[in-house]
Amino acid sequence: MEQSKMKREEILHALTFRHATKEFDPSKKISKEDFDLILEAGRLSPSSVGYEPWKFVVVQNQELREKLREVSWGAQGQLPTASHFVIILARTIKDTKYNSDYVKHQMLNVKKFPPELFDKIKERYKSFQEEDLHLLENERTMLDWAGKQTYIALANMMTVAALIGIDSCPIEGFQLDKVQEILKEENLIEDGHLAVSVMVAFGYRSKEPRPKTRKDMNEIVQWIE
Repeated sequence: MEQSKMKREEILHALTFRHATKEFDPSKKISKEDFDLILEAGRLSPSSVGYEPWKFVVVQNQELREKLREVSWGAQGQLPTASHFVIILARTIKDTKYNSDYVKHQMLNVKKFPPELFDKIKERYKSFQEEDLHLLENERTMLDWAGKQTYIALANMMTVAALIGIDSCPIEGFQLDKVQEILKEENLIEDGHLAVSVMVAFGYRSKEPRPKTRKDMNEIVQWIE
């Protein structure tokens, strides 16, 4: 019981500690061991029907960071100062459609489904995408669905970072088309199989933030008994 209480306190402390850090201390760098743990938290994250439709691009090159800064209004303080800067890419319809080569590889070679089981379950994926969630209405709908999965990985990475005393900031403040073009020039989007979902910066805060504020629990939770 005492150990469980300590774990609860540790988790609550980390969630309270975490805030959207606008500027980091550039002199402090995250160790390889700690950043590998953060990346592992992303890799081990759950995703809808196990597609893992993400890729984590760690941008440490300062020249590329500056190019991104010019088209990322929400990362003006983070790009120059973060110890590590990650662009999370989501897989496009080229990979996430139920009959794609990517899905076949994911199910047969990663998840190790028997071929006969995959042939059956592929029809379930088809119905899920076409009828249940109407995902195949257009390419953007599919990309948004994949993007939802990347946010699970994003949250896990930031939470794990907070648990080991590392700050972070999720970033959506960027010009999507221009960032996409920059990454295309850098050969990072695999001929349209990947698209930008969200960015996240990691490092150590340069100053203490104001106290965290949130709505009361009774404003956001409704119990049906």
